[in-house]
Amino acid sequence: MVIDALGCFVFLIGPEQQVAAKNYLVVDVPAFEKAIKSVQPGDNIILSEGEWQDARLIFRGKGTQSAPITLKASHPGKTVITGKSILRMHGDHLVVEGLLFQDPDPLVSDLINFRMDSDELCHNCRLTNCTVISTQQGNSSQESRWIGLHGSNNRIDHCNFVGKSGKGATFVVWLGNGSEGRHQSDHNYFGPREKLGKNGGETIRIGDSKTSRIEAACLVEKNLFEKCNGENECISNKSCGNIYRNNTFKEVSGTITLRHGNNCLVERNVFLGNKANGTGGVRIIGEDHVVRGNYFDKLTGDGARSALTLMTGIPNSPAHRYFQVKRAIVEDNVLIDCEHSLLIGLSDDNKASLPPEGTVIKGNIIHAPKYTAVESHCDLSGITWKYNHFHSEQLGIPPRDGIEMTQVDWEPLEPISRAKVGTTW
Repeated sequence: MVIDALGCFVFLIGPEQQVAAKNYLVVDVPAFEKAIKSVQPGDNIILSEGEWQDARLIFRGKGTQSAPITLKASHPGKTVITGKSILRMHGDHLVVEGLLFQDPDPLVSDLINFRMDSDELCHNCRLTNCTVISTQQGNSSQESRWIGLHGSNNRIDHCNFVGKSGKGATFVVWLGNGSEGRHQSDHNYFGPREKLGKNGGETIRIGDSKTSRIEAACLVEKNLFEKCNGENECISNKSCGNIYRNNTFKEVSGTITLRHGNNCLVERNVFLGNKANGTGGVRIIGEDHVVRGNYFDKLTGDGARSALTLMTGIPNSPAHRYFQVKRAIVEDNVLIDCEHSLLIGLSDDNKASLPPEGTVIKGNIIHAPKYTAVESHCDLSGITWKYNHFHSEQLGIPPRDGIEMTQVDWEPLEPISRAKVGTTW
């Protein structure tokens, strides 16, 4: 504020506040395209109620952190996107809010994509309070994905994804070619997904074998996964430095699979099997992963769907196969009445000969009085055991220091309370 030559007060306004934000209510795609040409930081494009069939929505612009550009439904759940519709986003600080995608055409390869092409990506953008739901049967040979994350520092939160079928991950993070990662997925519901019967049925995949050495640094936190049974890998990690924290997996016939990449953290997740068929936990491949403070209850899966699995590595493994487990830390996990609690040395390749090395398994509790605590198919000399308490029908390996076979009063122990802290489901 200053005083001008006439003694009047004059307020100096920053450039982002000089023009009041505008609302553009649009009723069809041509009106939407016209509004896109005019929007400024802080403006809202509002899609009218009703069905938007076969709509090609290209949402682009440059908002700011304090004044994003928002595309939203006039009333959440009443703006319904159907048929061959797609949403493409590119720019900075864009927000999509309150849209319902109902029964998208299963032949659409990418429903919601955070890019236009390799040079037009999304940064600092957000998809929130949206729903994608399908009651249609997908084509098992046609790859189709619902969410494609490109660019950097994007967020997907408080959304629902229900009924994905057919080939193709529900949610994919792409890396390389300008896509650096650092995305966040939180407070979402991933609902039932039927068994595909082959690869390509993941619910979330972060990266791929070609980009698996990239530090993606993505956060998957406080999501609920329910009956996501597409394949062995509910979440397929194929990059480095990702965090999977405080998620709940309910009757999921699959696992968090650290398939490629290193230095990931899996902590304080809850896996509730309820004795449903094939329910699993965490599978470890690669280097420097930490799996701690998780709670596994009544899981029935075996092999790759065991509660905790450490794979055997292949010498000089190609990028798409199995790297040796090195320097893994598996600590303070609680496993209750799981049919296959801890499996070490799983392999589906006759060239796999490298057992885990430099690995520490400590502070874990296994309460499985009807089952075997540990199944091993490899040399265990590369594993250090500390402060573990197992109560099972049999240990499954020769006795060793660091494993106490005892009746475990597990309920009041601190690791289980840690496993439940933070989950909102």
